[in-house]
Amino acid sequence: MAKKTTIQSFDIQAIINPISGRGSKRKIPKMIEEMARAKGYSLRISFTERPGHAGELARKAIDRGAKCILAVGGDGTVNEVATAMLHSNVALGIIPKGSGNGLARELHIPMDARRAIEVIDKENIITIDGCQANERVFFTTCGVGFDAAVSQKFAHEKRRGSLTYVKSTIEEYLCYKPEIYELFIGDRSIREEAFLVTCANASQYGNNAYIAPQANIRDGVMDITILSPFTPLDIPSLAFQLFTKRIDKNSKIKVIQASRLTILRSKEGLMHLDGEPVICGDRIDISVIPQALRVIAPETISFAQEIRAFFGQ
Repeated sequence: MAKKTTIQSFDIQAIINPISGRGSKRKIPKMIEEMARAKGYSLRISFTERPGHAGELARKAIDRGAKCILAVGGDGTVNEVATAMLHSNVALGIIPKGSGNGLARELHIPMDARRAIEVIDKENIITIDGCQANERVFFTTCGVGFDAAVSQKFAHEKRRGSLTYVKSTIEEYLCYKPEIYELFIGDRSIREEAFLVTCANASQYGNNAYIAPQANIRDGVMDITILSPFTPLDIPSLAFQLFTKRIDKNSKIKVIQASRLTILRSKEGLMHLDGEPVICGDRIDISVIPQALRVIAPETISFAQEIRAFFGQ
């Protein structure tokens, strides 16, 4: 456990995605203002206006000397802000308002905005790893194959949540065909037909879907999860194990730990980073960025907090 670091007299920059959920335009800014006022911190609140804007705002805040940046939104907003903050002395605070909230859940940050602000108010800072895939940064997972296809389908769903994620997964399975991948890890090469290859810096995608239950966001390695082709009869057990932190026990799963790897496939296609689908080429170079980001997180986690986090309450 890293030694606790306390924030000293800093300016706060809050970056809010105004379409990320109820309360993002009025209620949450007011709560942030109340916290800053009580602590005597100066505060600036900005709203994003377009894709990429959150990263621009974060870089400007760092240049102005801000000591803490709050990201209010989903995984996309958090990724943009966190990417801009790599290897800076600025602390990231997360107020989750998305559907998956992968990094927030991994760090046990409450899904309720007021309780998330209470975590920020306690000022416990830890340092976590990041990763990059062909120079694009991610903090929880990136993957090719089935999960990338599911992420694209899930991105177009009107309703979000665990049930919608399971629905998207089942629907995508009905038309998806596995691919052959070649993985180069150190002096080892693996050629395998797989439904997916996921590189997990954190244990879950988001929505409490644990693709790599043993992954640790602070240990300097990724848990590379390979899912072999499976039949419809395997779906119930895989789905159950995905949401109960036991999927690594499934016979269709292979897990390899590494800090760096290269994935080759026959043609360009989808890849997801922190749940966001993107098109990339037939070669993907992936590596860990050790001790990349300072983030505010709960100091201790109780059993009750674990239960609340699982159910999103």
